[in-house]
Amino acid sequence: MPRPSEPLTVLHVDTERGWRGGERQALWLATGLAARGHRSIVAARPDEPLAKRASSAGLSVRPVRPWGGGETGLLTALRLHHTIRAERVDIVHAHTAHAVTLGALAIWRTPAQLVVTRRVDFRLRANAGTRWKYARASAIIAISGAVARALADSGVADARVVVIPSGIDTTRRVDPVAPAILAALGVPAGAPLVVQVAQLVGHKDPLTFVRAIAALHRVVPTAHAIMVGDGPLAGAVADAVRAAGLGAVLHLAGYRADADAFIAAADVVTLSSREEGMGTVLLDAMAVGGVPVATAAGGIPEVIEDGVSGLVVPIEDGDALGMAIARVLGDRPLADRLRAGARARVAAYSVDATIDRTLAVYRQVRADRTAAAAR
Repeated sequence: MPRPSEPLTVLHVDTERGWRGGERQALWLATGLAARGHRSIVAARPDEPLAKRASSAGLSVRPVRPWGGGETGLLTALRLHHTIRAERVDIVHAHTAHAVTLGALAIWRTPAQLVVTRRVDFRLRANAGTRWKYARASAIIAISGAVARALADSGVADARVVVIPSGIDTTRRVDPVAPAILAALGVPAGAPLVVQVAQLVGHKDPLTFVRAIAALHRVVPTAHAIMVGDGPLAGAVADAVRAAGLGAVLHLAGYRADADAFIAAADVVTLSSREEGMGTVLLDAMAVGGVPVATAAGGIPEVIEDGVSGLVVPIEDGDALGMAIARVLGDRPLADRLRAGARARVAAYSVDATIDRTLAVYRQVRADRTAAAAR
C-alpha cells in the first residue's frame, strides 16, 4: 500500500464523445499529476479528442468502447479490471456518469479505490443501480456547492462529498479569433460582440440566449452575437433565429476547436443555462478580459459575484439577460469595473489548486483504506 509520500497510479475514465469542459478538466488533471511525479493512465474512446490529446501529451491511453463500437459495458469493465491489476492502479477516477458504472464494476476484488467527479447540478437517478455504483465510490468530488446540494438531495452522505471547483490555466495566453474569421461569419469590424460557447442541449437553454439577443437588438442594434456549439437543439435554435429575424446579427458557428479564441474576441461572454454545475467557460472569459453575464443556474453564482465580477440574471429570462448585456455594452465604466473584478476573481480558480486538492482526496481515501485494513 503506498505511503503518503509515494507516487500514485491513477486510471482516469471518461466515456464522452467530443471535447467539452469535462474532458479538458480530465486531461489537465492527468497531465498535472504526471508533472508531479504520479502516473496517469487515460481510458477514453479511441479517435475522440481526449484520447488523442492524452496520447500527444505522452500519457498512457487505454481504449474504451462502452455500449457500442463492438463492446458491451461489461466487457469494457472487464478490460479495465485487467488494467487495474496489471498496472497496479491505486485510484480509478470516473469523470463521467457512464464512467462511474465502469469504474464501480472494474474495481471489484482489487485494492483500487473509486473516486468520482460530479459536474452537473441535477439529482442522481433514483434507482438501485445508481445507488449501488455511487456507494462504491470512496469519495465524490462536486465541482460546486450547487452540485454538492444535488448529491445531498439524492441521499448521498455529506461526509462522502468534497467540493473542489474546476480550475483553468490562468497564465495561458489566448489570442482573439482573426478578424477575417469573424467577417466570414458576418460580424462587421468593430461591432460590439457577444459570445456564448455551450452545447445546444436542454439544460444549457440556448433558446433563452436567442431571446436575449432579440431583446439586445432592440436597444443596441449594432451588436452582434455568436453561438459556438452543437447538439440536438441545433435545428430548433436555427428555427428560432429565423423566426426572430436575427439571421443578420446572431451567427451560429457550430462546434469550433478554437472556441477559446472566440471568447477572447468577445466584449461579453454569456451562459444562458437553466442547470449548470459551475460554468468553466465563464472562468475562461474572466481570464482573458471578457465580461461574464449569465443566469443564476446551479453553481454560476458561486463563480460570478453579481455586480462585482459580472452580472447574474434569473434563469429562463431572455429579456433580463439581453438587458444585462446591453448594460455592459452601453456603460464603459461599468464594463471596466466588472472586467477588473473578473480578473481578480478568476485568480482563485487555478487549475494547479484543483489538481493539488484532488491529489489530497486520493491520498485521504488511500489512508482511510490503510487504517481500515489495520483494524
